[in-house]
Amino acid sequence: MTPSDAGPCARIDLAQPNGRARLDALRGKLVSHGDMISPAGRQKTIDVFGEPLSPRLVVERICADVAATGLDAVLDYTLRIDGIAIPRGDLFVTPQALAAAHRSVESGFLESVRRIGANVERFQRAILASDVSVPLAGGGSLRQRYVPLDRVGVCVPGGAAAYPSTLLMTVVPAQVAGVGEIVVVAPPTKYGSENRHVLATCHELGITKVLRCGGAQGVAALAHGLPAKEGFEGLARVDKIVGPGNLFVALAKQHVFGRVSIDSIAGPSEIVIVADAHGRPEFIAADMLAQAEHSPGSAILLTASLAVADAVAEALLRRLAVLERSDLTRDSLERFCGIVVTHDDAESARLADEIAPEHLSIDTVDPEATLATIRHAGAAFLGPWSPVAAGDYAAGPSHVLPTGGTARFAAGLSANEFLRGGSVIHLAEEDLRGMAADIAVVADIEGLTAHRRSVEVRSGKA
Repeated sequence: MTPSDAGPCARIDLAQPNGRARLDALRGKLVSHGDMISPAGRQKTIDVFGEPLSPRLVVERICADVAATGLDAVLDYTLRIDGIAIPRGDLFVTPQALAAAHRSVESGFLESVRRIGANVERFQRAILASDVSVPLAGGGSLRQRYVPLDRVGVCVPGGAAAYPSTLLMTVVPAQVAGVGEIVVVAPPTKYGSENRHVLATCHELGITKVLRCGGAQGVAALAHGLPAKEGFEGLARVDKIVGPGNLFVALAKQHVFGRVSIDSIAGPSEIVIVADAHGRPEFIAADMLAQAEHSPGSAILLTASLAVADAVAEALLRRLAVLERSDLTRDSLERFCGIVVTHDDAESARLADEIAPEHLSIDTVDPEATLATIRHAGAAFLGPWSPVAAGDYAAGPSHVLPTGGTARFAAGLSANEFLRGGSVIHLAEEDLRGMAADIAVVADIEGLTAHRRSVEVRSGKA
């Protein structure tokens, strides 16, 4: 199969003079710079604001308005952007609606939610940080103490599909950490806060505060809080905001960072697959399509095997033809996906490490050995029986992961992200005496003599 008939997914041969340049161009599409917006999105901006503002300016304006006028701004933007008028007293989903949604869904769905929740809880409890104490020779101690955050906000998307899985992968880790209150925001759409499976999952997890708003206004409401008004009980600001969303949600989280903590600024979902001659083309193609159907979603295969590359291209075409979301998936394949033929297996691994993908799938004869050469990835999936979908839905680690190369310095969401660590210093007199001379030396060098004297006064020297 030649590059011209490889189907919608670009074929990139690194042996060709322009191969590396084409790969770099493809990678550049995966990082969100705040300007990836559809024509429909641009028109919506003009309709709402009367001018073609950039997404970043849109977010800045919305967040400023919510900070200034609170509930009124949230309701106004929900009407102007989502086209839905929400009465002041109906911004929260009622307990009765949550319970009714729980009663309405299939028992099999709730059983799956419980099993998945148990998987997530088991893994998160296993990795949860606990206090560490270091005894000192003089009788005192040093301790690292972990306490859960008081209040957390969870963003649940609701544009093109419903995501009860997002609730499981964000709420359960927060609950394991011991967070006192969890608030969910979801747009008032059939896939968001009007979706019975989303609401049923909230009820199953014990979530009682669900706001019928999304987008930048939902993020701003969480970050600033909403003062109580007649008919509205008010919303206290949260300490951390987590969960995925569209470009405007990502930019809003970036905007409010510093006022609150956030998990990450996520871009398009992505997978990099490293395969050798033992790779299974049907499995690889299926995993690539699973990412592409996010639309936008990126999938890159790195392999030195021409046979695997050709077989994956053929499987993509065949499987794409029968997908329910084939049009959206094809668009992602054409814009964000690639089959990259490398010089050798070692180069495939080096490139994967360089890309630092959200999802790293390894289909080689020895996946563990391959992983040992790759340091940077949000989550790794080893061998043919570990599809990314297992991590998305059921395995246990959270599917909220760093994208766009940020796995070089960022980690996926876990229960530990909902803990605040703090040191506890409890010295005995002998311990302080042993440190006093060193404190005096450094304090004098820095010109902070009151620091030195605060130690010396305890020994009668000052």
